[in-house]
Amino acid sequence: MALRHLLVLSSCLLGLLVPAQAELLELRRAQVVTELEGELAIERISLPYNWDRQNAWRSGRAVLEIPLQIDSPPSEPQAVYFARVGNRAEIWLNGVLLSRFGDLERDNGEDYAKAPQQVLIPAQLLRRDNLFRVILHADGGRRGGLSTLLVGPEIEVREHYQEVYRWRIIGSIAVSVFSLLVGVIALLIWATQVERLPGQAPQRDMLYLSAGVAEICWMLRLSDNALADPPLAWPWWGMLQTVAYAGWFCGSALFCHHVAGWHLHPSMRWVRSVILALFITSLPAAWLALKLHDDRYLTGWYGFATFLFIGYAIVYFWGALRKPTTEHVLVATAGVFTVLVGFRDWMVIRAVSNFSEISWMRYASVMFGLALGYIVITRFREASAQARDLMDNMAAKVKEKEQALAASYQQLEQLAREQERAAERARILRDMHDGVGSHISTAIRQLQSGKASGEDLLQTLRDSLDQLKLSIDAMNLPPGDVTTLLANLRYRLEPRFKSSDITLHWDVDLLPPLTTLDDKAMRQLQFMVFEALSNVLQHAQASELRIELRAVAGGGARLRVVDNGRGFHLERVQRKGLASLRERAAAIGVGLEVSSEPGRTVVEIRLA
Repeated sequence: MALRHLLVLSSCLLGLLVPAQAELLELRRAQVVTELEGELAIERISLPYNWDRQNAWRSGRAVLEIPLQIDSPPSEPQAVYFARVGNRAEIWLNGVLLSRFGDLERDNGEDYAKAPQQVLIPAQLLRRDNLFRVILHADGGRRGGLSTLLVGPEIEVREHYQEVYRWRIIGSIAVSVFSLLVGVIALLIWATQVERLPGQAPQRDMLYLSAGVAEICWMLRLSDNALADPPLAWPWWGMLQTVAYAGWFCGSALFCHHVAGWHLHPSMRWVRSVILALFITSLPAAWLALKLHDDRYLTGWYGFATFLFIGYAIVYFWGALRKPTTEHVLVATAGVFTVLVGFRDWMVIRAVSNFSEISWMRYASVMFGLALGYIVITRFREASAQARDLMDNMAAKVKEKEQALAASYQQLEQLAREQERAAERARILRDMHDGVGSHISTAIRQLQSGKASGEDLLQTLRDSLDQLKLSIDAMNLPPGDVTTLLANLRYRLEPRFKSSDITLHWDVDLLPPLTTLDDKAMRQLQFMVFEALSNVLQHAQASELRIELRAVAGGGARLRVVDNGRGFHLERVQRKGLASLRERAAAIGVGLEVSSEPGRTVVEIRLA
C-alpha cells in the first residue's frame, strides 16, 4: 500500500512538472510484433511498452502498430509527441515515413530514448482511420521502448514537448555545467592550497579533492542525458555511467566526513575502506547486469548503496543536531533530502521499473551541489582572508625593513661619495707625483748637475706642465670616449708639435663610447698615448706624426700613433719606456703592438 501511494505521489509531482494539454489525444492501444534472437512474437499491449521488462534485457526489434481514429481530418498541421521512443526508431503514418531516429542496423550505438521527441504530421496524411507504425531497435539494459503517444495540433504538441525538454534535457545540461564549475573550482583549490609545516611533507585539504571528484563524476553522469550518440559503445558507456554515479556519492560521503571533522577519528580508515569497496564493486555489478541481461545485479547494488547511505544520512544528521555548525547542518539537510530522492528513484525506476518515470536525482543533486559550492567558496574566502592578513603583516614588516634599508643606503651612499672624493684626491696626488712631480724632480737634478742644457731643462718643464694639464683634463673625461681623449691630447700638445716643426695628420673617426673603458682605464690609456707622443717629441726627430682611430668589425677600436722619425731598437728600449707602455696595457686589458724602423715607427693599441 505504501509503495502504491509513493507511485501515485510521484506521478502527481511529475504531472506538475510536465502538464499535458487538454486538447492532446493520448494513444495507448497497440499491437506489437517482437523479433528476438530470430523468433517472432505477436501480442496486443497497452502502452507504455518497456522493452527491458518485456524481453529480459536482451537486444532485438519490435514493430508496434497504434491505431488513430478521428472524427474528421484536420486542416492545420498536427504533431505526435513521444515521452520515450527507441533506442532507435522509425515513425510511419499510413505507410509514409515521418521521421527516423538513428540507424536501425547499428547495434549498441545511438540512444534516442533518453530525450522526448516530437514529429510533425502533415494535415493531408490524416484520414478518419489512421495507423501509426513504430519500428524499434532496442539494446538490452538501455530502457528502450515506447511511451504513450500524444497527438494533436502542432502548436499544442510543440509547447508540451518544449516544456518537457526544458526539464529533462536543458535542466540536466544546466546542472551538469553547474557541477563542472563547482568541481573545477574545488580541484583548483585543492591543487593550489598547500599547507607546509616545519618537518612535515606538504599537505593538501582532501575536502576539496572529495568535492571536486564528486562533482566531476556527477557532471559525467548527467551528460548522458544530452548525448544521443555517446563516445563509447554500449555496454561500456553504461558501465562508465554506473562508475560515475558511484564516484559521485562516494566522493560526496568523503566530503561530508571532512565537513563534520570525522576524518580525524580513528574510524576513518574503516569508512574509507567501505567507500572504496562500494566504488570498486560498481564496475562488476554493471558488467554482470549488462552482459548477463539480468537487472538484479545492478538493482541489488543500487539498493545496497541506497540503504547504506540512508543509514549514514541518519547518523550524520543526528551528529549535526548534537554539534550544530552552519556547514554541518547545511550538508546534513542536503544529504538527507538527496538520499530520500535517491530512494524514490530506486523504488520507482529500479525496483518497480516504471517506464514513464524519470530520475529526480538530477534536480535534487542541485541542493547538494549548492551546499558543496557554498562550503568550498566559504572556506576559500576564509583562507584568502587569512592570506590577506598574512600578506598585510608581511607588507608592514617589509616596509619597516625597507625604511631601515633606505637609511642604511643613505649612509652607504654618503660613505661611497666620501670614498670617491678620497679616491679622486688620491688619484690626482698620484698623477701629480708620478707625472708632474717626477718631471720637476728631473728638472731639479738637471739644475744641480750643471750639465744639462737649457733646451733639456725647458723640455722637462714643458712635459711637467703638460702632465699637469692632462691630469686636470682627466677629471672630466667621459668614460669610454676615446675620441674626446685624443682631442684633449691634440689641444694640449699641438703647439709643441708646431714649435718642433712636426706636421700632425689627424685621422680620427667619431666613435661611440666603449663600455669596457671606465675612468681608471681612460686615465691609463691617456698616459699611454701621452707617452707615445712624448717619445716622438723628444727622441724621434720626426717631421710628420699621424694619429689614427678606427672602429673594428665585431666591436672595439684600433688606435695608432705613426711617425716618420729615425726609429729605435726594440730590445734596447724594452728596458725603459716600452716596458711602461706594456704594463699599462696589461693593467687595463688592451692589446699593444710596437714596430719601428728608420722612417716609420708605429704604436698600435687595440681596444676591445
